[in-house]
Amino acid sequence: MSTRRDSTENTEKGPTGNSSPEQTSEDSETSDSRKGVNMNFGTTGVSPGQELQPEKTRRENREHLFQRLHLEGKLQNKLEREDVLQITADSSQSQESCAEEELFQTFLQKLLLMDYRARYIKTKETKKQEHTQHKDNDSSDDEGDFFREMSLSNEETSRSDPVHPMDVQMAVFHCADSFLKQLMVTKLSQCQYALPLLVPDPFTQHIEFPLWTFRQINKSWKTFDDAGKIISKVQSVCKAETPMVCFFRFGSVSSSKSHLMNRLINEKHNTFFHRNCPGSSRTRVLMDGVVEIAWYCPSGKNTDTFTECVAFCNLHGDAGDHEKQLQILTEMSSVNVVILPQLEKDDKNMTKVEKLFKDSKPLICLFTRDKSSVIQTKKGKYKIGLKDRNQSDVSEELRRAINDCLSISSSESSSIFRLEDVSKHSDIRVDEDDNEDCRRGKEAAQQMMRLLENKDLTKIKESFLPCQGKLWHQWCQKNKELHRPQGSETEMETSKKQQEMKEIREEQHQCVLSDFMKYFINEMNEKYATNNKTVFLKWFGILLDEHTSTELSDLHHKYDDKWSKVLEKKSNNDNSDQFKTDQAELERISEELQAATFGLEHILREIGQIYESCSSVKKNKEGLQFHFSSLPSLAAEMMISGFPLELMDGDAAHVPVIWISAILDELKEKLGDHSVFVLSVLGVQSSGKSTMLNAMFGLQFAVSAGRCTRGAFMQLVRVSEQMKAQLKFDYILVVDTEGLRAPELAGRSTRLHDNELATFVVGLGHLTLINIFGENPSEMQDTLQIVVQAFLRMKKVRLNPSCMFVHQNVSDITAGEKNMEGRRRLLEKLDEMTKLAAKDEVSDAESFSDVIEFDVQKDVKYFAQLWEGSPPMAPPNPNYCENIQDLKKTILKQASTSDGMMLKHLKDCIQDLWEALLNERFVFSFRNSLEISTYRKLETEYSKWTWILRTAMLEIENKLHNNIENETIHEVDEAHLQRELKEKSEEGKKSMSDFFEKDKDKEILIQWKTSFEIKIKELQENIVRETKRKLNEILQQRELKKETEAQKTHHENTLFEISKELALTLKDKANDEETLKKEFDLFWEQHVKKIIRDTHPIKDIDILRDVKQLLSEIYESAAVDHWRENRDIFCVLIYSDYVQLKKSRGITGSVRNLYRGAKDMFGVALSKEDETQIRTLVSEIAHETDKMILSFNISKMGYNKSYIQELTDYIKSKLTEHQNGPVKYLFKNEFSIDLVFSICKKSNKTFTDQHRLFRDANDPVLYMEKKRGEYFSVFQKYCKGATSAAVFGEIICQKLKDPIEQSVYKNTARDLADEMRTNCESLNGNRSNLEKHILKTLAEEEDFNKYMNYIDNPRHHFKSFIRDEVSQYITDKFSVSVRPKMMKNIKLLQEKIMNAAHESTEHVQVNMNSVDVDLWLKCFTQKLSDVLIFSVKDFSGVSRDDVKIKHLEDVIRKEFPSVISDISSEFSTETFPVILDRKDRPDEILIGHLCQCCWVQCPFCAAICTNTIEYHDGDHSVPVHRVDGLKGWHYEGTQDLCANFCTTSVASDKIFISSGQSYSYKEYRTAGDDYANWSITPDLSELPYWKWFVCRFQKDLEKHYNKKFQGSGQIPDGWKKHSQQDAIESLNKNF
Repeated sequence: MSTRRDSTENTEKGPTGNSSPEQTSEDSETSDSRKGVNMNFGTTGVSPGQELQPEKTRRENREHLFQRLHLEGKLQNKLEREDVLQITADSSQSQESCAEEELFQTFLQKLLLMDYRARYIKTKETKKQEHTQHKDNDSSDDEGDFFREMSLSNEETSRSDPVHPMDVQMAVFHCADSFLKQLMVTKLSQCQYALPLLVPDPFTQHIEFPLWTFRQINKSWKTFDDAGKIISKVQSVCKAETPMVCFFRFGSVSSSKSHLMNRLINEKHNTFFHRNCPGSSRTRVLMDGVVEIAWYCPSGKNTDTFTECVAFCNLHGDAGDHEKQLQILTEMSSVNVVILPQLEKDDKNMTKVEKLFKDSKPLICLFTRDKSSVIQTKKGKYKIGLKDRNQSDVSEELRRAINDCLSISSSESSSIFRLEDVSKHSDIRVDEDDNEDCRRGKEAAQQMMRLLENKDLTKIKESFLPCQGKLWHQWCQKNKELHRPQGSETEMETSKKQQEMKEIREEQHQCVLSDFMKYFINEMNEKYATNNKTVFLKWFGILLDEHTSTELSDLHHKYDDKWSKVLEKKSNNDNSDQFKTDQAELERISEELQAATFGLEHILREIGQIYESCSSVKKNKEGLQFHFSSLPSLAAEMMISGFPLELMDGDAAHVPVIWISAILDELKEKLGDHSVFVLSVLGVQSSGKSTMLNAMFGLQFAVSAGRCTRGAFMQLVRVSEQMKAQLKFDYILVVDTEGLRAPELAGRSTRLHDNELATFVVGLGHLTLINIFGENPSEMQDTLQIVVQAFLRMKKVRLNPSCMFVHQNVSDITAGEKNMEGRRRLLEKLDEMTKLAAKDEVSDAESFSDVIEFDVQKDVKYFAQLWEGSPPMAPPNPNYCENIQDLKKTILKQASTSDGMMLKHLKDCIQDLWEALLNERFVFSFRNSLEISTYRKLETEYSKWTWILRTAMLEIENKLHNNIENETIHEVDEAHLQRELKEKSEEGKKSMSDFFEKDKDKEILIQWKTSFEIKIKELQENIVRETKRKLNEILQQRELKKETEAQKTHHENTLFEISKELALTLKDKANDEETLKKEFDLFWEQHVKKIIRDTHPIKDIDILRDVKQLLSEIYESAAVDHWRENRDIFCVLIYSDYVQLKKSRGITGSVRNLYRGAKDMFGVALSKEDETQIRTLVSEIAHETDKMILSFNISKMGYNKSYIQELTDYIKSKLTEHQNGPVKYLFKNEFSIDLVFSICKKSNKTFTDQHRLFRDANDPVLYMEKKRGEYFSVFQKYCKGATSAAVFGEIICQKLKDPIEQSVYKNTARDLADEMRTNCESLNGNRSNLEKHILKTLAEEEDFNKYMNYIDNPRHHFKSFIRDEVSQYITDKFSVSVRPKMMKNIKLLQEKIMNAAHESTEHVQVNMNSVDVDLWLKCFTQKLSDVLIFSVKDFSGVSRDDVKIKHLEDVIRKEFPSVISDISSEFSTETFPVILDRKDRPDEILIGHLCQCCWVQCPFCAAICTNTIEYHDGDHSVPVHRVDGLKGWHYEGTQDLCANFCTTSVASDKIFISSGQSYSYKEYRTAGDDYANWSITPDLSELPYWKWFVCRFQKDLEKHYNKKFQGSGQIPDGWKKHSQQDAIESLNKNF
């Protein structure tokens, strides 16, 4: 059955007597009976049961409606604004029709876009419906069928009636939470639609007045003052006092009341929905009793329908059935308009109409059955007929009648309507009073507003917000001066500015916290739900706007008047005093306007300055009831709730970086480190940027012409869960900016400001929308040049944002040819601007496409005019809304290719961009923290990949080393090593591939992928080559030491045999321990003496003696005194004494030679570059000689004097090679002598340690003495008559002892190195991490000599540090980590040995079926050849007669635990360096891994490049530079050491001298390769570490360099405030 309206009981009966419920709704009021049948108005004669039935039906219909719309669950769990505003798959789709269940979402999406067609959405028919409608298409078409089909009753077809558009609107309204309702009503108002004023509850019929929903709506109009001058007015609809015209209908009428009203308000737009609107249906469920309101706003033109703003109210349904609504409206109205069929004396509504007629208020009656034109029955009472009348005539008559009535009403001071006053009526619910959150929020906001009462608006900010005014602006100015030094500022002047900035922060901190700010902060910090705070903020914004709007409006009028006068005089070239006075007055009004502009953003700005000042002075603010560190959390909550946050302060033209960073940290804390896609918008002022963003994303950016966005604001838009997979980020961060070329910035450096703003938001955004008003590129030339310059800067710093151009307000966007021409002209202009910008930025870009990837077809959008008609009554243009939707779709499509950036990276990006912008040269100053941190992360991964390869090769090398020593292999080739390494190599490649493909920063990483793949490949090849070289050396050395080894084995085994013979003679005394011991000692002494006679003992060595002897032979002419005084070359400060100038040829050469002779006499003055070159050469030679010494393998081969000769020859060749190069000096002999001596002295311990290991293993006396206990044990067994198997098993166990010990220590060393790479803080990261820990240790130890060693010989210091760390780790962790590893490794070896013994026994028994002990021994040693240096040759000469192999395994199993016990008992922290060869120690393994990095030092301050890769691509860089004076830099012609940081100098106009030439610090790269390959970006951060160091060791430095920190190099007092703790803590920030 068809759905009935709640006035169906009053339905007019047609000729057939059937009721027509579809004709009873307000928008489709019933037609008059064509046959004059009387109307039946009342309910007379209807029984109580009949009265209840329609109400029950209506309730069921309402429930059914909510079910059809899939909203039944949302009446309790309301639809929330956040859910509607998030980015969904549907939100970017433009839908003219949709399925019924999607109606409400589609309605909301269109409404948010301000598309008034939200009311005209068609419902898609289901297949079932289509089938029903077409099922009889093929049936008989005879006449009978025709009449039957044409006479089908409407009940049969009403089942498929679509949902009425107003039912969709009201259903959503009923299901929305208060914020969404407010948003809906605001958007309905923007669409110029009537708004719900009185709304009956769909189920209880209680009337609600939704006052809260009107609070954000302002209306603007133009009218005339008493003098006839046009004046503008902007007022909140809640406060506006206007006449109100009410429309009612009594009974069922044929004419549409809503349609009549539309013709009065805007005849081109359906302000009130009526029967002829698209989508209207016969059934309507939720509109009866609803009162809607709309305002007519005049434009100040003669064509205005009314000269004043007038409110129009429309009561839907029969007014007779809605007495409460009728009562309220008639009480508040100025004019009542009633539409009714005809007057009947017995009609129940007659009394109501009669009452209206008798009331003093004007009344206009419209009769649907009357044909008469307008008749004034008496003053203020009019009658107009509607039947068969021209609608235009009726509308004109009605307009005149209403105007007449309004003038009567006005003269008689009749009712003036104010929306807020509706709440005074009883028996209605007011949403603001009904909602506890709303009530509490309003009270809190009102309390704040009381604090502003009777205060001068232009003084409020100065009084209540002192931190952000003059003090903040002074701080910003100082900060810019600091970053843009004038002339040759010293560090003292820089420090002075920093001190002044600190003092300003102190002043800010001392500013009294006003009660106003206290109340706001405390209210925001209360533990309320987020919704409560949002309500408070909305209320505060509403009340603040009300408080300031009148005065701001007056100031705007004053400004406009004065501006008009100034312009007029300017155009007349008037230079009179009056003109200057007017200009000054205009400036004063402008300042007042700026002072009076007061909003929520200013309060947040103040909180930001409170936070920054507290952070600076490191203490809480007096009056603040909680710690200042909680303040960013308040702002973060506001952002999450949908409020925009100021990113750049437009008044100070500054980014409060500390505040913004803290907020982003809080966001990360509250939301998780989500990824965001940044969408920036640029454009000239009032080009519609904010309006576009608000429509596209439902945002809240300020859009009024009087209060344009100043600076930049950011707002978060959430991405729905379903869209995250498609978009790959969690939020869109929209950044809106103030207009470029803003008039209020006139008089300031407008172009600079615009450049900064454009560069900032372009750099921040993944995509930048460039918004242009109109389509003529010539009008936007300035804007385009700024934008192009910004993109050019991004290209130069390797940021790759994309852009789109949006032409707003284009009149004819349908002409494709016109658009093509427009695009062509835009591209031409962009290319032209690129050439201009390229000159400023020193770039060779010729066209815009050289700067950025740009498709003129896809990346240029044309937008229709915003308004469809002339404001203020014009609705938004639907074409504009379509353009918005299309742009949104394009943006999301482009965004889907981006991963966005993490919140922590966004923070870094903001800091980097702003820091670079503060410096005058952005490109030169830009430091991409995200790229740097990503590269550091890549370095850490690279370190892991290389570690995998190195440790794998160490294992392979160890195995092959054992094989070589055991003579199981006789050659090593690279192919074999590559095969051995393949598995780990593939593992590393996969790990690398995964990292580059899956890491969240893969878009940044891709630029290094190829180079790192090549580096890994090269590293692998180098490792293989180096391993092959080492193994081949072992092969060669094996041959060389064969004789020695054979002799040692012979001695050992001879002793075994002789002791066996002696033991046989003493069998009868086997139990006499004393006799056996005495006999054995006698035997031992005799035979060891014999061995000593036959071999030469290995003597101690004296390396330094050998070095002196060799050098004396080479340099016979060297002064004798020099040997007594030769210096440590690594501690020499200046090398001038060691060099002489090269000889020159020709005539000029003779003159130069005279000069050279004089120089030789008085010493050569080397340049800083020469000194650096020599120091680097010394460091490189020392590094290479270290490797040479290890390659001598002294622990295995012994020491030979020829090694010193080799070292000396190598050093001489390197010195010769260097001085033959492009240098102006030659080295004296003394340099070579001191260098060789210093290197050998430094390596003396390595030589002696290695030699000791060799001697312990090879000196017969020492070696035999070490074995004495083992021999005695075997001797005892012989005496006691042990079997041959028992004795032979004992010998095997004794011979296994040394190899096991070596293997355990080697394996443990590798395990330890691996563990320390994970667990040791200093060694578990990249190069920067290692340096941070070195600097921390240096600061804690406070040893100046160690510092200078670190500065002058960093590689040597790093190695020493690693050795110390390893030594300390072994000591600290010996019992918990080191010893357990050793025990684990020894147990593994024990298992392998016992398995080898068992398998060898089985092998011999199965294959030979014999007891061949030689075969057993061969098999046993072969099985262990991979893990131990242990072979058959170790048993040459040892008798194996009568050894039964079946017992041998048991003997070994029995004896072996004691061997293990002996070895493990000697485990201690000191044994690693004693047992292990140096190259096998854990510290050397880690040095080999961690010190294969870049060692190039900054030419100014000697800071070491922190790149993990030795020969890396790109520039050298370091996180923290040092004071130049640490390297001895001083002011020319003085003894004044420099106290400057090179990172400060490169931003100044200072000069430096290199190789006798002067260079500007700003152009330091032009000073040669040493400088050209360094990236030194300006950095004015505190850098406490090196400031503390200079102050702590000032006297030591002055003594070291024989100069003073004085004059121009005086140390600023501010430096002395940094403590050691400050210095150490700063390392975490900078590394």
